[in-house]
Amino acid sequence: MDTLRGIESFVKAVETGSIAAGARLLGISAAAASQNIARLEASLGVRLLTRTTRSLALTDSGVLYYEQVRDVLRDLELARSAATQGHDAPRGRLRIASSAAFGRHVLAPLLPTFTARYPHIACELITTDRSVNHIQESVDVSVRIPAQLEDGLVARHIASVPSIYCASPAYLRKAGAPTSPDDLREHDCLAFKVAADGRLMPWRFMRDGIGFEAQIRVALVSDDIDVLARVAANGGGITRLAAFVAEPYLASGQLEALFSVPQSSASQALSEPLDYYLCVRDRYELTPKVRAFIEHLHGNLRNEWRP
Repeated sequence: MDTLRGIESFVKAVETGSIAAGARLLGISAAAASQNIARLEASLGVRLLTRTTRSLALTDSGVLYYEQVRDVLRDLELARSAATQGHDAPRGRLRIASSAAFGRHVLAPLLPTFTARYPHIACELITTDRSVNHIQESVDVSVRIPAQLEDGLVARHIASVPSIYCASPAYLRKAGAPTSPDDLREHDCLAFKVAADGRLMPWRFMRDGIGFEAQIRVALVSDDIDVLARVAANGGGITRLAAFVAEPYLASGQLEALFSVPQSSASQALSEPLDYYLCVRDRYELTPKVRAFIEHLHGNLRNEWRP
């Protein structure tokens, strides 16, 4: 067991970049993690890490050892899961990362019924639009938009959510309602900045089966879609929102949907939906707790969102 604790502390320190960060993921003190690694090094008779007050580096022996043991912890978890499957309820900590709006408006309302069904699973939900590293941040599963997808992740398309272009009644009285996406270059447009790469999310449409990007006049940029919704509701301009963000504003009359009733052949353009992907590091990460979450998510997403 001492060797296993040492391997746990060593692997987490390497993956997170520091002994203290690795210790936090294991729920132990930095001093305990350091002692575990020291005992491991003593048992092997080699130094695995070079430590300073500011940095952590693998020795040559450490590189070789890490390559051999980095999957040991995962394999042990999979072995335990295989042995207990059908005899034991899914359990353990489940760390979920999600694009901020999807996590806030879709996942958060679904988690209470999930945790009630699986009381032995402790969930942690990270809502962010920055790039999340599955390994370094011990993320089990993530939900991402296409701009957040990365090489090395196994991604499955789980939802196509309608995107709604909308503005407040006050703005439309002042500026008039655009009848075609081509009119957007003459309006104040509120654009979403993707934190992962710093680019503005394009406003995409389909016309006669052909996709195109509307040219817009950007009046305001934010990396928080709920901020854009509030600005739009207060007369700031036109914005593009996922249906789950827009619907409460539309129902209350604070926002009005645009392009929903074409007024001429030139304006018969449909907005492209917002696609969401469920991601794991690799197929070995599909542990019982992850499978339980995926099943719950699929079972509770709206039928009309299914790809």
